[in-house]
Amino acid sequence: MATSSPYLSVRSLGGSDLDAAARLLGRGMADNPVHVAAYRGDDASRARRHELLVRTLLRHSPSWQIEGVDRGDVLAGVAASAPPGRCQPTVSARLRLLGRASTFGPVAASRLVSWQNAWSRHDPDAPHVHLGPVSVDRHLRGHGIGGLLLLRHVARLDATGATGYLETDRPQAIEFYERFGYVVVEAAEVIGVPCWFMRRPAA
Repeated sequence: MATSSPYLSVRSLGGSDLDAAARLLGRGMADNPVHVAAYRGDDASRARRHELLVRTLLRHSPSWQIEGVDRGDVLAGVAASAPPGRCQPTVSARLRLLGRASTFGPVAASRLVSWQNAWSRHDPDAPHVHLGPVSVDRHLRGHGIGGLLLLRHVARLDATGATGYLETDRPQAIEFYERFGYVVVEAAEVIGVPCWFMRRPAA
């Protein structure tokens, strides 16, 4: 069931939406500090590389919940989340991701592996719903789109009594996630970038 405002509507995304979702996540996250450090290059090349990587991830993560916000008939925001026990890619998905990363060259591939391994080491042992990737199209930030995605996400957490977990490399995002009940539980430098690991206790 869609949640609507005069200009925005939230819905679950399906297979036919994955290309659009990957494009949005690519361009929306191209200026994330850890992506700048991992992919290097200019904004357009980072957007394209992340689009390719996240498309591979989403297509091979069928258990993930993917939500989108439409602004009119245009996709404006995306949030993906993995159910308990499913936040780490399967062996098959990991191999496909490594294959895709290898097309970016050995240096970029090495940085991507280091980044993902570092984040994985912080995953809680206890069951949790893992939020991410999340992005709003950059020209639409500040219009409430991220808030709609998070309201939908935390309502599902509360309905199921699940613990939430996420990572962010954006210091300005910490306060945003705190408004939805997440708290910083760890911080670490990953490939030279400060990162924060946040948890939302079960309702």
